[in-house]
Amino acid sequence: MNRRILQLAVPNIISNITIPLLGMVDLALMGHLENKVYIGAVAVGSMVFNFLYWGFGFLRMSTSGFVAQAFGKRDFGEVMLNLGRPLAVALAGGLALILLQIPIATLGFWIIDSSTEVEALARQYFHIRIYAAPATLGMYAFTGWFIGMQNTRLPMAIAIMVNLLNIGFSFFFVKGLGMMSDGVAYGTLIAQYIGLFIAGFFLVRYYQRFFRFYPKSLLFEKKALIRFFHVNRDIFIRTLCLILALSFFTVQSAASGDTILAVNSLLLQFFMFFSYLIDGYAHAAEALTGRYMGSGSRTNLLKSIRLLFLWGTGVALGFTLIYFAGGSRILKILTSNPEILQASMPYFFWTVLIPLISFAAFIWDGIYIGATASAAMRNAMLASTLLIYFPAYFFLEPILGNHALWLAFVLFLAARGVSLTMMAPRAILPAKPTTTD
Repeated sequence: MNRRILQLAVPNIISNITIPLLGMVDLALMGHLENKVYIGAVAVGSMVFNFLYWGFGFLRMSTSGFVAQAFGKRDFGEVMLNLGRPLAVALAGGLALILLQIPIATLGFWIIDSSTEVEALARQYFHIRIYAAPATLGMYAFTGWFIGMQNTRLPMAIAIMVNLLNIGFSFFFVKGLGMMSDGVAYGTLIAQYIGLFIAGFFLVRYYQRFFRFYPKSLLFEKKALIRFFHVNRDIFIRTLCLILALSFFTVQSAASGDTILAVNSLLLQFFMFFSYLIDGYAHAAEALTGRYMGSGSRTNLLKSIRLLFLWGTGVALGFTLIYFAGGSRILKILTSNPEILQASMPYFFWTVLIPLISFAAFIWDGIYIGATASAAMRNAMLASTLLIYFPAYFFLEPILGNHALWLAFVLFLAARGVSLTMMAPRAILPAKPTTTD
């Protein structure tokens, strides 16, 4: 079982690491420019895209759960239908985002209270990168489908190629052509469409034999669509709460001035780096949980959950030690601005606490997604956001200032892990005997 977990998790870890590294490279490119507003522009612009794209995160998450369960049942027709449905939604959603970009930008930058200069640059960044929407959402569907098929190597290959291309294009536009935050946006735009083409190529190259099972007439079958949208509705609400929490974090940072915005944006990269790595095990949990739920293997389901938490604990301990011992050196790689470095020091200890406090939420998310137990996952997120995160911040902010924002965020992460653990016996572990796989 450990071997299966690592075979699924390691490629996901490698591919996921490239995502925060890309964010770090973008911020580092901006951080070494003379004016600190470029850091804020990329942070604010990226926050708007986080809100948009993470809202469509169900295209990846539900797809992996549906496909893994269908694969466990050996229902290859349903396997193919669960690629066609999310791809259709991805295309329609991406085109809608492009058509609605002006009202989206107006609302997004109205909510974010940043300086005039930061907002102007962030708007420019947004109106360039928005044209990558169909490609970005399409890759969500492909990634979820490959994970559900127990193949994490192809998403790894796609992610590495896309993010290396993205970094290369960004360096070329910023360092070679003298562009600023707009150069980073163009780098992302071009790389995303190349990535979509690569994903389609891999589908045809490695899974063409499954095309003959594709019952096209059932693509819009009513009962299946109702289940598809019910699960995706719950995941959307769950993801919306997560976006709201992270967006609120950035909004409150921006309201505290450009320096605190830059500080919190850089320190949040430590959380993002850890989250994308531990998500490798969460993605392994999606694939294994869906497969064992589909095949009715309760014994292997319980065994995989236990081992996934052991691996998660080890990863969290490792990151805690790395951040404690070398976090200040990592921060100096991200920016050479002495004002930002000095202002970051009082808040750095929060980044050391986050791995051990948050890892359980990530592992449980993967398990719940694989089981398509979307309602329980939604309820846990709603409670953690509305009953813990916001009340903690508004109660403590007059006393602790920016520390209250970090404390509320840490409590939010802890509450997610605790609530998902409490609900797992009913949501994930049905008390009926099943076979082994």
